[in-house]
Amino acid sequence: MEIGERLNEALKFKTVFTVQGGNFSIPITETVLISWVVMALLIGLSLLLTRRLRQVPVGSQTLLEGGVEFLNRFSGNYFGRSAPAFAPYIGTIFLFLLLANIIPALTPAAVHFGGRVFEPPFEIKPPTRDINLTGALALMTILLVLFSGLRVRGLKGWAKNLLHPVPLMLPFNILEYAIRPLSMCLRLFGNMLGGFIIMVLIGSVIPLALPPVFSLYFDFLDGLIQALVFTFLTVLFLSEAVTIE
Repeated sequence: MEIGERLNEALKFKTVFTVQGGNFSIPITETVLISWVVMALLIGLSLLLTRRLRQVPVGSQTLLEGGVEFLNRFSGNYFGRSAPAFAPYIGTIFLFLLLANIIPALTPAAVHFGGRVFEPPFEIKPPTRDINLTGALALMTILLVLFSGLRVRGLKGWAKNLLHPVPLMLPFNILEYAIRPLSMCLRLFGNMLGGFIIMVLIGSVIPLALPPVFSLYFDFLDGLIQALVFTFLTVLFLSEAVTIE
C-alpha cells in the first residue's frame, strides 16, 4: 500500500457497527468503541485494586493509597475546602486521557517473513485524534467551571467577577468561556493527531525497527504530556472559578 493510501486509510473514522432503534440508527465509530474500551479498563482496574482493601495497606494498595493521597493534596492546594468535590474528576480525566493516549501501543507489530510483510490483524487508533472527543472533554470542563463558579460565588458574585479587574473586561471575560474550551480541544486534538500521523508515516517507510522506538515518545511520553497539560489547564480554570479573593 502506498504511503498516501495508508495515511488516508489511517485518518478515516470507520463505523464498527450500527445500533438500530425504530426510525433511527446510531453509528458506533472507532473513537466511541476505543473510548468504551478505555472506560472498561479503568472500571475493571478500579474494581480489581479495591476489592480486598486492608486496614494496613500492602502491595498494590500502598501504591493506590499513595496516588489518592497525592491527588487529594494536589487538589487541596488549588481548591482548598472544595477539594473533595473536584479531586475525583481531576483524577478521572487524567487517567482517561493517559490510557486513551497510550493505548495505540497495544497495536500488534507488522511481521516480516519470507520477504513478505504481514499487516497486524487490527490497529488501535488514539480516540483523542478525533476532535469530537476532545471537544466533548473540553465542553465538560468548561461547564464544570461555569456551574462551580455559580455555586461557590452565587449569581451576583459570579456576575461581579465578570467585571474583574475593570468593567471594560466584561466582553473579554465572557468570551473566555468560548476561547478556553476551544483552545483545550484544539491543543489536545492537534498534538495527538500530529503524533499519530508521524507514526503512520514512520511505519510506512521503515515498518520493522523504528516504529517501536518512536512509539516510546509519541505514544507514551507525548501521551503523558498531553494528559498532564489538559488536566492542569482544567485545574487552573476550576481554581480560578471557585477561588474568592
